[in-house]
Parts: sequence; structure tokens; C-alpha cells
Amino acid sequence: MRIGVLTSGGDCPGLNAVIRSIVHRGTDVHGDEIVGIEDGFLGLIEGRARTVSHDDVTGLLTLGGTVLGSARVRRDRIEQAVLECRALAADLGIDALIAIGGEGTLTAAGMFSDAGLPVVGVPKTIDNDIDATDVTFGFDTAVHVATEAIDRLKTTAESHQRVMVVELMGRHTGWITLTAGMAGGAHGILIPEKPFDIEAVARLVEERFRRGKKFAIIAVAEGARPMPGTLLFDHGGLDQYGHQTFGGIGNKLARELEGILGTEARPVILGHTQRGGCPTARDRVLATRFGWHAVEAVHKGAFGHFTALRGTEVELLPIADGVRELKTVPEYRWLESEAVL
Repeated sequence: MRIGVLTSGGDCPGLNAVIRSIVHRGTDVHGDEIVGIEDGFLGLIEGRARTVSHDDVTGLLTLGGTVLGSARVRRDRIEQAVLECRALAADLGIDALIAIGGEGTLTAAGMFSDAGLPVVGVPKTIDNDIDATDVTFGFDTAVHVATEAIDRLKTTAESHQRVMVVELMGRHTGWITLTAGMAGGAHGILIPEKPFDIEAVARLVEERFRRGKKFAIIAVAEGARPMPGTLLFDHGGLDQYGHQTFGGIGNKLARELEGILGTEARPVILGHTQRGGCPTARDRVLATRFGWHAVEAVHKGAFGHFTALRGTEVELLPIADGVRELKTVPEYRWLESEAVL
């Protein structure tokens, strides 16, 4: 078979490990030819692809990013491509497609599958917000980077008696902030699932100061939002692709806390640092397993499905199960985090 592979959406540690795994499993076991489609769905639309062989994937296991590239595509272009999907596949000479990406990518993959293109999905996102899978590759790496940053910031915060507001990725869900905040011992964790009260955050820091601690670390997800009527802040509108824009909550929170407390507060924005670089061992293994099972799914004819980790096993589930709703942090998890702050 000729199997097309594309990576779409934001880059993520482990993407190259999936590509490598697909090439090894497909060529070595099934005698497939793997066709790498450049720049995600944009490459599918424009007919840009190349054969990917063993030589092309040497050293990819530890390499961050994606050697196939990625690009955003407007919704209207995706919808038009869905109507032309059989012709697009024929132009590239592929018998099936493995689409690796997050919620938006899997949604598009489901549309192509419904239109008759044989598609298998592989979930990726550092945000860990894909439903029906226990975890996605890239998440562990992002948490590791964020935790190390919090660890390092503690020493400088204590030396200068400062409040450090660490803004982490997480537009709609707070999995990175919750996990890294707990692992790094942050003194406040603010996530999108639970609107915060700026006065309550200030009281938390003041209580630390009364106990003789002269510094504090506040971990805040980029999509965290204040409770209505407590703090004027607007995340912004929609970009050209229909995605809500985020940014600025770390800066805003630091300014407000400094004004309330009369203590120096500094924002630290980790941004894209969290999703770049070398994947952790756990992410390399999960990405490799997902690639292996994606190839097997193609040969089983399990199209319209995606790979999902359930417990310790990789299962194939309908793509619709993964994109029906975002996997958000449940109440009991943020209650657990509050108990150890």
C-alpha cells in the first residue's frame, strides 16, 4: 500500500517519533511505501508530498518538531478539500491517510473519512485535551519543561522576595498548569476550568508572607479567566482561522498583584518553549506505539478511527469519540491541587 502521512496543527514533541514508527512498521512488516505530505492539509490540497524511507527517519526519535512541516488552513479550504478528497488522494497516489494532530486535525480527519477517504487518526497535543485517550504524547515533555522552569524560578524569587507569575500554555484546559504547578510546588494554580478571584489570590500570597515566606510562585494557564466582576480582562477575539486569541493574563495578573500587595511581582511567559525540543522518554514510547498501531489500523481497514491510550493498552476508537468535547480538568483534580498548595 501507499500510505500518506501528515502532521497538522501546532508542533509537538514526539511527532517525528510517530513518523519514524510508521515508516519502520509500514515498510519492514507490510512492505508499504510511506508518502510524507508536506505542511499538513495544505500539502494535501496543493499536492506536495515525498516518499519517506528508512534513511529519512534516521535520528528522528529524539528530534522535536516535525520534518514534514505543518500549516494552518482556513475552514472553507478544508471544506472544499473534503469535497475533492478522492481526487486529491488519487493525485498523490495514496491508498490511505494517517493524520497526526490535535482536536482540529482530528475533526478534519473525521470529515475526510466521512467523505470516503480512508483515514486513521493519531492524537497529539501538549494540552492533553483530546477526549477518549488517557494522555497524548507531547504532554509529558511540556509538563517537564514547565516544572523545571518553576523549580528554577523559586530560587530567584526567594532571593529577591518576589512574586513570580508563570504563564503556561493551556487555552481551554489547565492540564499543563495543574500538573506542573503541583510537581513544582507552586503556591497558586489558576486554570480555565475554575475562574479566579484576584483578591483571593492576593490573600493567598499575603498569608504566605505572614508565615514568614517572602516569595510566591503563581502558575496560571494562558486561558485562565477572572470571575465576573472581579478583574477587567479580555482575552481577545478570533483570528483568521476562527480560533480565539489568548495572551496577556500573566502580565495583567502580575501588575494587579503588585498593586494590591505592594510587593514586586514579575511575569514569566514560557510560551512556545514548552512544545519545542527533545521529547521525554515517555513521549517517545507513546508516539512510537501510536505509529505502530496506526499502521496496523490501516491494514485492518479500521478507517474513521484513531489511536487512544486506555490504561496501558492502545485501542482504536471512532474519531468522533475524540472530538465530541474537550477533555477538561474535573473538579476533583483541582480540589486535590488546592489541598497541597
